[in-house]
Amino acid sequence: MSTKTPGRRCRTSPRRKGKRGLRILLILFLILASLYTGIRCFWLRPPEQKPEALPEEIQEVSDDGEDPEADAAAEALRSHMERKEHFYTIMVSGSDDGNGNSDTNILLAVDADGGSIYGVSIARDTKAVWGGRTHKINAAFGAGGMEKLAEVVSDQLGIPVDYTVSVDIQGFVALVDAIGGVDFDVPVDMHYEDPYQDLYIHISKGMQHLTGAEALKVVRFREGYATQDIGRMETQQAFLKAVAKQVLQPGNVAKLDDFARIFQEYVETDLTLGNLAWLGTQAISMGAENIAFSTLPGEWKDPFIYLDADEVLTLVNEHLNPYVEDRTAEDLNIPT
Repeated sequence: MSTKTPGRRCRTSPRRKGKRGLRILLILFLILASLYTGIRCFWLRPPEQKPEALPEEIQEVSDDGEDPEADAAAEALRSHMERKEHFYTIMVSGSDDGNGNSDTNILLAVDADGGSIYGVSIARDTKAVWGGRTHKINAAFGAGGMEKLAEVVSDQLGIPVDYTVSVDIQGFVALVDAIGGVDFDVPVDMHYEDPYQDLYIHISKGMQHLTGAEALKVVRFREGYATQDIGRMETQQAFLKAVAKQVLQPGNVAKLDDFARIFQEYVETDLTLGNLAWLGTQAISMGAENIAFSTLPGEWKDPFIYLDADEVLTLVNEHLNPYVEDRTAEDLNIPT
């Protein structure tokens, strides 16, 4: 469950540019930029852990021994809800240009003590239910912004979403250019033209040095894959790894001023500056080799992607679970 954090926040209003794109890639630059902005605030602070509230009937149990069964049930639930220390879930997304829904969504699990960051792409056509009606999951953003999207993802996966980050497409372009472009092995020949969107993509397969504008075209391209959205998400994840390898290098410390300026203009988040600075130090110490990505497992059956409950549960427990105890099938709420 996403909740608000007291204290000073780093919040700006992203500009809408009328283009569809992978805004979430800005998160890797955000990590370095946050380090700089946090140092300027002269303090670093780990984010608060946000355990889900226990039911009132459990909270009211006094553990005085008068009702042993109730006491045992309350203790079992408390144990099931115990959080790992310094483990956070962050929903990263951006709005869809045509109808206000989210275009691309990644749930990041940051395990500071374990030394890893794991991102899971959630296909925008994933089936979701709220308000008694069936929707595609990306419509949650249109219905209630990042808060609603985080609520729906949390309900399906049985884990809290601690924080949210919303980023803008133009920040992605600016930041790729700020690090001098990115070397990336383009997986397929990319040729596509859409005059209506003023979109012209002509990029050859193979190793390329991409500018910000070219990188945006690569991560937007959908037409050349066997399955459009899945293929695009796999390319996005591979590009994230390439960006991470380049951006998390000591030589980029000299560019933190530029990163911070772009970050403040294009990013909206409920993490405080101190939180971001602390996360930045953790990410830099981990290194790009400890950042990994995958896609939430499911199967396309028009018009939805139906999640595989068993595979999702395994993925949650291996990479996303902020609790000490494994989640069970009863904790998840995946529509069939």
